[in-house]
Amino acid sequence: MELLLSVSRDRPGTLSAQIEGRFRQAIRDGSLRPDTPVPSTRDLAGQLGVSRRVAVDAYAQLAAEGYLTMRQGAQPRVAAGPFHPPTAGRPAVAPPTPRFDFLPSRPDVSSFPRSAWARCLRDAVTEITVADLGYGDPFGVDALRDGLAGHLGRVRGVVADRSRVVITNGYLQGLGLICHALAARGARRLALEDPSSWEEGRIAERAGLEAVRVPVDALGLRVDVLDRADVDGVVLTPAHQHPTGVVLAPERRSALVAWLRAYDAIAVEDDYDAEYRYDRPAVGALQGLDQDHVVYAGTVSKVLAPGLRLGWLVIPPALTAAVRHEKQLSDQGTARIEQLAFARFLERGDLDRHLRRMRARYRSRRDVIIEALAAELPDAQVRGIAAGLHVTVELEAGDDEEAVRRAARSRGIGVSTMGDYSVGGGRPPTLILGYSQMTESRIRTGIRELALAVRESRPAPDIRRR
Repeated sequence: MELLLSVSRDRPGTLSAQIEGRFRQAIRDGSLRPDTPVPSTRDLAGQLGVSRRVAVDAYAQLAAEGYLTMRQGAQPRVAAGPFHPPTAGRPAVAPPTPRFDFLPSRPDVSSFPRSAWARCLRDAVTEITVADLGYGDPFGVDALRDGLAGHLGRVRGVVADRSRVVITNGYLQGLGLICHALAARGARRLALEDPSSWEEGRIAERAGLEAVRVPVDALGLRVDVLDRADVDGVVLTPAHQHPTGVVLAPERRSALVAWLRAYDAIAVEDDYDAEYRYDRPAVGALQGLDQDHVVYAGTVSKVLAPGLRLGWLVIPPALTAAVRHEKQLSDQGTARIEQLAFARFLERGDLDRHLRRMRARYRSRRDVIIEALAAELPDAQVRGIAAGLHVTVELEAGDDEEAVRRAARSRGIGVSTMGDYSVGGGRPPTLILGYSQMTESRIRTGIRELALAVRESRPAPDIRRR
């Protein structure tokens, strides 16, 4: 165990005193934190080139003063004494975990297939080549890029080969790469759906693009508004719009492709929640209609776990050089052992098995939340139920989203609202309720509590004097 510390016979004080002084200073200024292990006396003496007696005497004095904790047979550690500098301000406190967590956009990570993933990860560590342990191609390892090209073609109708697949650290990094690549080739304005995730606008602006909101209605993105927006590209979620849940209608898809070709523009297709559908057949990827103008983006965050930080892009040939440049500058490539593990996970059919299992589980939870909302909030309109991991709940016209959120929070309920995603006005008050993380019984109880919160949030009716 190494420690940044030096002593010299040319300096004032004995060698033991120098060791003591360095330790005191490091503990007081915070570079040695409480409970940090430090070298044994034998190890420290070897590192400093002094006799062990010098180190033993120094540690004994530091332990007597309360700087170190020494126990027979245990590693010496920095003591939790009064010598550490006070933290600036009050320590950050994480918000309490809701009793009933209806926050959307998160999978049930407790169902992560640990055993299957562990097998794939172990094999990847065993089989990885010397070449793949280096930086390699910033677009990713060949095995995963080939595997994804085949998988996406089979289940999503994506047209791709290895040369066009880029492995990323999740969707948002991929979107950032595309935004910078578009800006490098002269793009100025990027259209985003309204409503949509707030992060997308921030990422576009960081790349130097102006974010322009285009409304979404019951048929999906308003392509007629997009045509008048004077933009160079658009980001959209055509298979399951986030957060409304609508599917881009066939006539809108055709109109969008015609617009892309007419203006030589780029669409970024976030294939959000496409794997989870319950009451309708799969909708093919938009990229299958035009490989020269559509960037396809996907991730394991909803199908496995966000903590894996694995995503992918399928890019048009015209963007290959610019995206490669941006990926090289960004991180020189995504973690390669995990890429090989996911390649094996795909090859062995583990992903297909996991999706079949989770589709059935999520559908059951979806059915329960619909039934519970019908019983507890019969006047609410529940939409976006055919796919995904959340539903939208349109409340009565006089309800206030923020008042409902506050009342829900007081009951330990976590919810999102349409106001978290939309900048446009004139919309009905709407809650966004995720159902993926709770059991059926917890969903029923949580919806009962939420219904009480909605009623509590409403102002008392006027009492007229007679």
